[in-house]
Amino acid sequence: MKKELLHKPFVLFGAILDKIIFTHVLVLGLPTILYYCVLVNGGDLVVLHLLIPILYVVTSVVVMGEALATLTAYRSFRRYKPQRGLLQKWIGQDRQHRRVTQAPAVTVPELQPPRSSLIVAAYLPNEQDIIFETLEYILGTIHRPPAGFELILAYNRPERLAIEAELEAMAEKYPELVLLNVEGSRSKAENINEALKIVTGDVTGILDADHRPNPDCFERAWRWLATGQYAAVQGRNVIRNYNENLLARLIGVEFECMYGVSHPAKSLLVDTGMFCGSNGYWRTSILRRVKFSHRMLTEDIDATLRALLRGHNIMHDPNIITTELAPESLKAFWSQRKRWAQGWLEVALKHQMPLIRSRKLDGWQKVYWSMLLIYSAAFHFIALQVFPMFIGLTLSQLEAPTVAQEYVWFTTGMTLLSGPIQALAAWAVRSRSTKQTFFDYVFYCIAIPFYCIFKNVIAIIAIYDHFMGDREWVVTARGSSNRPAPMGLPYADVRDRAS
Repeated sequence: MKKELLHKPFVLFGAILDKIIFTHVLVLGLPTILYYCVLVNGGDLVVLHLLIPILYVVTSVVVMGEALATLTAYRSFRRYKPQRGLLQKWIGQDRQHRRVTQAPAVTVPELQPPRSSLIVAAYLPNEQDIIFETLEYILGTIHRPPAGFELILAYNRPERLAIEAELEAMAEKYPELVLLNVEGSRSKAENINEALKIVTGDVTGILDADHRPNPDCFERAWRWLATGQYAAVQGRNVIRNYNENLLARLIGVEFECMYGVSHPAKSLLVDTGMFCGSNGYWRTSILRRVKFSHRMLTEDIDATLRALLRGHNIMHDPNIITTELAPESLKAFWSQRKRWAQGWLEVALKHQMPLIRSRKLDGWQKVYWSMLLIYSAAFHFIALQVFPMFIGLTLSQLEAPTVAQEYVWFTTGMTLLSGPIQALAAWAVRSRSTKQTFFDYVFYCIAIPFYCIFKNVIAIIAIYDHFMGDREWVVTARGSSNRPAPMGLPYADVRDRAS
């Protein structure tokens, strides 16, 4: 038995290594042969020499634009006043595309929120070491709306666990705590959908089992929802275990770049947003209609697109803060990011054309979301073509086409500067909840090229797995030790559900 346990990691590593070699032979090896054949037969690659840098520059412009918008308009989040995005103002677009939510606007957005519900979704074998801390934190710190508050733990497990008796004792102590064991569930989406059948709040927040939101999360979210212009508000996720190792430190800064700069910029630039799976607060009536699909690996992004296509809108507010745990091992990080990449590809293939045809989003919003969907998926492949292109030139012993040095320096400079500029913007608007130092941000800037290449490798594997029909959801390990989840039904293996 011990030999089998020791042998298993090597088998898993070998399988992943085989995929990496195979996919990169396809992505790099075959193009190298193609480019070589073109060159030795008198052709040139001038189009690629011009096109690929342009794609890098487009990405860099978006990143820098988000950083600039965040730095210049960050204070607008404190006004709780819906307004057109900066790009929409620039071309004078109106807001008639927006569908106002079912409830009328509240004239005084500072008033207390209505009865509110908070759903914590969990796969208990994986999260039994942290669930008590999460529940105790929420019950002890969240500001209770005068109209009432309930906390629903929606969980699944392969069999009854000893911890459930302790949870039941906690529920007797706190009447606002509702335990919901979702029998037969194999996904987070099914757990939440079942909880939505029993929620009693007009506002529903959703959390993962490792999240700890700030006490005034409902007050802040309600100030946006009360305007009648938004169906949901997405808050800011901050890594609290950043000091575990270098990987956690990288993820900590990366999350500040995502949730502190990139996501809020979507609201600032084009007045759109996305639900990121946790720390999101919805009007319950709308969320019940949207629901979540257990067939999707990123059910949160799928729900986002379905809500937007129905005419609802989502706001990002970086002042609604929750802390969470980052993966502490490369294995856990690999599983998480591969699921994200594959899930985004699924959403892109499902929603890109309906997005283009939609009359609920304006032109800028369509362009922005197309960048996030199809462009991002294709960029993983296109970005790597730099390597086979130059290998083909080396093998053919030919010189690269003559390109103006100004063009080369401009595109290279934009590409190299975009990441550090985003990181510096994240430092400038960093959350008070993060304790990471400026050195961590400098380290992140230095590591960006290597970190991005690693994530690109994961994305290529995810694309390969998608088209090979491998859609298994591997649980991200939780707990201080980040140890693997006990054996049982994962959250969730959706392969048979999707067939």
